[in-house]
Amino acid sequence: MNKQFREALLRAGAQQRYAVLKTELDTLVKAFPGLDGAVKSKRQVADKATDSPVRRKRMSAAERKAVGARMKKYWAERRKQAAKAAKE
Repeated sequence: MNKQFREALLRAGAQQRYAVLKTELDTLVKAFPGLDGAVKSKRQVADKATDSPVRRKRMSAAERKAVGARMKKYWAERRKQAAKAAKE
C-alpha cells in the first residue's frame, strides 16, 4: 500500500468520523438548547481565572493558636463521649 493511498484512506475515515461527531453534536444542541452557548474554550476559562484571582488569607500565629485550642477542646469532648458510650 503506497503512502498516498494510505493517506487517502485515513482522510476518508477522519471525514466520516467528523460527520458522525457533528451529527451527535447537533442532536445534543437540539436536546439542550442552552448548551451551545455554554461551551467555553480553554482561553475563555483561562481569561476568567485571571479576571479575579482568589487568594486565601494566611493565618496569623494567634489564629493558629486559637484553632489549636478549639480543636483540643473538641477532641477532648469526643473522647469523653466515646468513653461514656463504652461504659453503657
